[in-house]
Amino acid sequence: MLIRSWDRGDEAEWRAWLAEGRDFGLLAANGGRGEGPVLVPTHFLLDADRGEILLHLAAPNPLLAAVRADPKVTLAVTDGYAFAPGHWRGAPGTPTSYYASVHFHCTAEVVESAAGKAEILNRQLAHFQPETPEVRVVPGEGELARQLPGLRGLRLTVDEVRAKFKYDDKKPAEAQYAIADRLAERADGRGRGRDQYAAARAQLLRRHRRRTDGPRGAAGPVGDAPRADLPRTVDRRTERPRAAD
Repeated sequence: MLIRSWDRGDEAEWRAWLAEGRDFGLLAANGGRGEGPVLVPTHFLLDADRGEILLHLAAPNPLLAAVRADPKVTLAVTDGYAFAPGHWRGAPGTPTSYYASVHFHCTAEVVESAAGKAEILNRQLAHFQPETPEVRVVPGEGELARQLPGLRGLRLTVDEVRAKFKYDDKKPAEAQYAIADRLAERADGRGRGRDQYAAARAQLLRRHRRRTDGPRGAAGPVGDAPRADLPRTVDRRTERPRAAD
């Protein structure tokens, strides 16, 4: 993923963005020789304190074989996307896409033991289904435990995080506000993708407020999330840790 200096997101920003409830992404592993990547859409649980991501898959899922051959994987979370026509953006009238995307580059471990799988499932249930604390997996007990042989856990150790918030931050305020009005028109209409146009508008205005240090608005501030022991974002052009913009 190409990240320009004006699109780059720092740790506080991407952590706050994920904490809004974004816990579904696309997990990619390297395929075999002559094959493309193996991709799986999946819910996941980010454990920031441990610097790891937890999920589970059905045992026949081809991604597991790919991970056993090469444990390096990438989990991508993307949201707030919209198409911006060229006439919205002024000269030279080049259209573009707006989106926010966070990529976790990880080392994956397949969890085979019943106890290990139960731990992952219970932590996911506590996160995604907190209203039923009595529903938990205990190896050897109950219907959920009988399903354990058909599942495999995945523990992803986070090696690197790359975040991009692409909302024309290089343009002056007047241009950004005009584009926000256009996005609002699309969001208010009955056309396809109106929710995403509303989400893109919220991100564009949030990024603008952040860049100009303006008043905090309805979209909410960034930077208030606590820091975790996750790897620092790395600029792959130099492969050296860098300070946030």
